Amino acid sequence: MRIAVIDDDNLVALSLRTILESTGSISVEAMGSSGAEAIEIYRSHKPDVMLMDIRMEGMTGLEAGEKILAESPDARILYLTTFSDDEYIVKAMSMGAKGYILKQDFEGIAPALEAVMSGQSVYGDKIIGKLPGLMTLKEEFDFAAHGISDKEREIMELVARGLSNKEIAGELFLGEGTVRNYISSLLYKLGLRDRTQLAVYYYTEVKGK
Repeated sequence: MRIAVIDDDNLVALSLRTILESTGSISVEAMGSSGAEAIEIYRSHKPDVMLMDIRMEGMTGLEAGEKILAESPDARILYLTTFSDDEYIVKAMSMGAKGYILKQDFEGIAPALEAVMSGQSVYGDKIIGKLPGLMTLKEEFDFAAHGISDKEREIMELVARGLSNKEIAGELFLGEGTVRNYISSLLYKLGLRDRTQLAVYYYTEVKGK
């Protein structure tokens, strides 16, 4: 896996490079220290995954991520930061970042990169646990306009609460295969890629309306 590391703390960046390349499966192809550098590095290197800090001098990682994704919608951006600010989390998720993890969890960085490379979105437990408190219900979301049934609405809420397919099946007295089908239907109707995006959609578009 070819990655780029963007962090304005040189010591952190070098430490990340050493740790990640020691796995034998990750190659750090480029390093940068600003949002502007991140854009140029992505254009020139097209890394499989870009591991990027958020708070940096000048252009932030979030601003750089928006520009990168506008040019390359398939770009895989994994944010690695010491800050779990609610605003940052929602922004990263809504723009289409592949994950948001905290620097304190050094052991989890390589597995997170592998998960992102395999097509998953990765958000640490501390981040997912903050989602319910980020939004407040303002007005009723029009599920019918999106062709979403009452059962699909129930399943969307349970996915947003972090329940697995098995737990949802037990909660609603359905088979796991049926739950998977419902989730696939929801993803198709809403134009989403995975259950993490479905959870984000629930809190930003349904609860946040």
